Amino acid sequence: MKSTIRSSDLAHLAHIELFSPKPAESLRFFTDIMGMTESGRRGDSVYLRAWDDYEHHTLKLTAAKVAGMGHVAFRATSPEALEHRAQIIDAAGFGVGWTDGDLGHGRTYAFQTTGHNMEIYYETEWYSPPPPLQPALKNQAQRFPARGANVRRLDHLNLLAADVRSLRTFFEDVLGMRTTEMIVLDNGDEAGAWMTTTNKSYDLAFTADHYGARGRFHHLTYAVDSREEVLRAADIFLEHGVHIETGPHKHAIQQTFFLYVYEPGGNRVEVDSAGARLVLAPDWQPVIWTEAERKKGQAWGLKTIESFHTYGTPPIEHYTGPRRT
Repeated sequence: MKSTIRSSDLAHLAHIELFSPKPAESLRFFTDIMGMTESGRRGDSVYLRAWDDYEHHTLKLTAAKVAGMGHVAFRATSPEALEHRAQIIDAAGFGVGWTDGDLGHGRTYAFQTTGHNMEIYYETEWYSPPPPLQPALKNQAQRFPARGANVRRLDHLNLLAADVRSLRTFFEDVLGMRTTEMIVLDNGDEAGAWMTTTNKSYDLAFTADHYGARGRFHHLTYAVDSREEVLRAADIFLEHGVHIETGPHKHAIQQTFFLYVYEPGGNRVEVDSAGARLVLAPDWQPVIWTEAERKKGQAWGLKTIESFHTYGTPPIEHYTGPRRT
């Protein structure tokens, strides 16, 4: 079979900016309950990271009137790859332009598609832990925090899309990512796609927006090492009064062991354990799930809760943009 690897310009998912109308409460959630570490502040934003993220931050938490995603960023594999991919994006008509970057990373190319703001950069600041956070093993980014859910690393995110097919095509043809799994309904419409730029089975997913809205956000995910730690996270959320939407359970698609909650600002956050599942085959073909298969629910039969299909941020009552007709 023909190789499905399209490009090596993107190294990995790098960080995400989340908007919160309750910034102080959201910050406490991510530091005390998720177990993340603050790495900097600038303006209305606080920069955070999980304990084994190597970069300065993987989450930028910004005060705003309404919850949602500010932008998502990818790191390029080299300065040359950044220039090359920026040229492709610009030629395709999606480019916004160059900026000087942000706290923790350098020169950045910004672009937008289907209402979602995105960035690519290469120059980055590797996290240097202060003495109290120095790890015993030098191949670890930071000392284990022993606080809250102790999330280890940024895993993936899910965007809502008015047109899943066009967004998938953009990520394949313009960004050079490849599709590992997808949902195709009986009428031929695409309802979801899972994509990767690494040998992880997915870095990014997008699913159909129930309301046909553009640019809404579904969830952000941080990984822990085992299913037991996901179960422990559920107890920690329970003790802190955090709303658990669904899980712990196992997804059929990608087989991720999952737990979904809402942080105080209203954004959906997942704690997961992906296990050892990798996509190593250069000629991996997308696994296609049918409408009948998805109606069966999750891997062990759990019915998917209705809010998982309908809720996103900004909440639809605060959404003011265009909708699919």
